[in-house]
Amino acid sequence: MRLQLPSLVLLGYLSSLAWAGQLTAQEPSASAATDESTGHFVFSESSLPAGFDFHLFNGASGEIYFLEIMGSGGGLIDFDGDGDLDLYAVQGTMLAPGKGVDDALVPPKHSLPLTDRLYRNDLDIDAQGHRSLRFTDVTEEVGLTRSEYGFGLATGDYDNDGWTDLYVTNFGSNQLLRNNGDGTFSDRTEVSGTDDEGWSVSASFVDFDRDGWLDLYVTNYVDFSVEKRRHCLNPMGAADYCDPDVYPSGDDRLFRNRGDGTFEDVSIKAGIRIEPRTGLGVASADFDLDGWPDLYVANDGMPNLLFMNNGDGTFRDDTLLAGCAVNSEGQREASMGVHAADVDNDGDEDIFLTHYARETNTLYINDGSAMFDDLTQASGLATPSWNFTSFGTRLFDYDNDGLLDIMTVSGAVTIFSNGSRENLAQTNQLFHNLDGRQFEDVTSWAGESFLIEEVSRGAAFGDLDNDGDTDVVVFNNSEPSRLLINQVGSESNWLGLRLVGKQAPRDMHGAWVELSQTPGGRQWRRVHTDGSYASASDPRLLFGLADRSSPAVARVSWPSGLVEEFTDLPVGQYTELKEGTGRALE
Repeated sequence: MRLQLPSLVLLGYLSSLAWAGQLTAQEPSASAATDESTGHFVFSESSLPAGFDFHLFNGASGEIYFLEIMGSGGGLIDFDGDGDLDLYAVQGTMLAPGKGVDDALVPPKHSLPLTDRLYRNDLDIDAQGHRSLRFTDVTEEVGLTRSEYGFGLATGDYDNDGWTDLYVTNFGSNQLLRNNGDGTFSDRTEVSGTDDEGWSVSASFVDFDRDGWLDLYVTNYVDFSVEKRRHCLNPMGAADYCDPDVYPSGDDRLFRNRGDGTFEDVSIKAGIRIEPRTGLGVASADFDLDGWPDLYVANDGMPNLLFMNNGDGTFRDDTLLAGCAVNSEGQREASMGVHAADVDNDGDEDIFLTHYARETNTLYINDGSAMFDDLTQASGLATPSWNFTSFGTRLFDYDNDGLLDIMTVSGAVTIFSNGSRENLAQTNQLFHNLDGRQFEDVTSWAGESFLIEEVSRGAAFGDLDNDGDTDVVVFNNSEPSRLLINQVGSESNWLGLRLVGKQAPRDMHGAWVELSQTPGGRQWRRVHTDGSYASASDPRLLFGLADRSSPAVARVSWPSGLVEEFTDLPVGQYTELKEGTGRALE
């Protein structure tokens, strides 16, 4: 988020200003278009009816602190192992020195204490198959009482005990929370050696050395502190937020899992610490199909980084050679959110990035050897994103037609543009994949919440009601979060998979699945929870089958190197595939 024209006021403090009415959410238009194939919106909002009442407090107190405009994320995790996804929301706290969180400066809409919140999914499915989605706040009973200024979440089973753990990134000390398997968590930050006291935003659990234990990559933004904050002026001479390049850039971290509950910082040894960068997003993927997971890091206002895995515990920076460091015009961009997946169904993973307004978002298409072409203009994605500052994003198949679509969530970061005041709030966007390389803006029939202008930051994606399509949780800055339930995907046929290991009964991050007998012939998906912006998503795989109803065949390439085939996979349900139980292939 490069502040080319800095902001003048605080997000959370705007309500006290005379012109705050400009930020009021607009009512949905009765004339808004709906999906012509179904006659209704793609998503409906179920936040309050479902018991999800989270508000992010950004710490605004009348001072001008850089952190306030960035906002946070959260994620989806089946923490109790009951087969449905629970919600974890990352919370902020007071930033003003000497001001406690019980001060009058904290708006009453924010429940105290200001801690992260965990909502248990109490999904109910009756005998007729009707689904009732209900979330219960279980923060206190699971032992989540620590209060930090939070930013992001990564999920993964780092100790291979079958229970998914959490890594929370903060402004200040991060937290590794071990899932005890009894409905509680314990803080293992200090004993594990995974702390980072900088300004961490996104993180990724990835087994980069393929030893069977999930390692951890952490992005760090800039070296900011409340005590040493800079005082900056906007072009009109008024006190304002500083540009990120006013502060020293941060250093990302790579922690190698030793397999005994502790991690080693191998950032320098592995070659990922080249020079300080402004890291905001990270996505893992095997871009050159050599069996080793690579890393792509989204940097704000600096060239992005493509770290290719050498297979010996080290990485090399191939970004410039690969064509994905800067856009097609050779311009570095303010990259915030990132996701990697197979957009064109050709068996390799592509990259999508969200950016600052007047830069456009960017789509890089992979040729299979980790060489990328910027097809943003040709795909039809450039013009619709020109006026938006977007953060969270994902490539996902919202209508289950077999092609990955794109959603972006947005909110401006500057109040003054071209000498005049502008609204921070923006609408979110949905793009339909037409043929693998062409996209259509279908925001107008995405849902009523897409017609409301808000300041959105993180976004997590997953099947919350287990009906076979992808739902979305949008985390807004100093506003209520939104729970968006997919209404159209389950009307098409689908197949869901959960991939677990042979030795470790956990989701096998990095497992690569090729599914035959699908629309267009084949689809490829990879198990991961990273990407977006500061958020963690569903590790299960969803394959849209359109009108195909015959059983499918899956070819699974496991991180261990084993390749297996699983046949007669039933449509319309989730199936667990366990490593070592399929037919081994050479």
